[in-house]
Amino acid sequence: MDLRNDLPVDHRLATVYRYGAGLSGLALLCFGALGFAQQLSFFGTNGTRIAGLSSNGALSLISVVFGLVLIVGAVIGGNIASAINMAVGTLFILSGFVNLGLLERSANVLGFRMPNVLFSFLMGLIILTFGMYGRVSGGLPADNPYWRRRHPEAARRLAELGASRPRPTTAAFAVTSRPGTSPRNPS
Repeated sequence: MDLRNDLPVDHRLATVYRYGAGLSGLALLCFGALGFAQQLSFFGTNGTRIAGLSSNGALSLISVVFGLVLIVGAVIGGNIASAINMAVGTLFILSGFVNLGLLERSANVLGFRMPNVLFSFLMGLIILTFGMYGRVSGGLPADNPYWRRRHPEAARRLAELGASRPRPTTAAFAVTSRPGTSPRNPS
């Protein structure tokens, strides 16, 4: 599957992917930078509170790396941003499950506490939603490139039908689309 051909460069969904990746990346970057500013121990299992979450140097580094990955995805945009959002969102959700099992254990090298687990789940769902927006749904409109890819025959028929007849103007469409009206008698 070649992602570059699925979505036009100027499609409106690209804006959603970009803003989602950029805002999420910025939040992670800020969290990681606050951790570095506190000069935290790298693998402290107790963690230090930063912005309501427990953190250590390793978690700060991971936050900065994933924040930069999301920001790079936002700069690139399009399907690349969408794919990055879906991958990072999935990793955040998996991280939440793994770290939930590591709470109160010596293997908790990222210093996670329950608020971190909840943040990981929430941030993962948000990032994943931004990545899947317009790609995964049962009710995608016929002009959506992902719908067209999944239904090539129907998309071809719609394209042929649209090319063979002129499109109505907005005013004519509004008059003829109301039940019980005709173009000659709009009332």
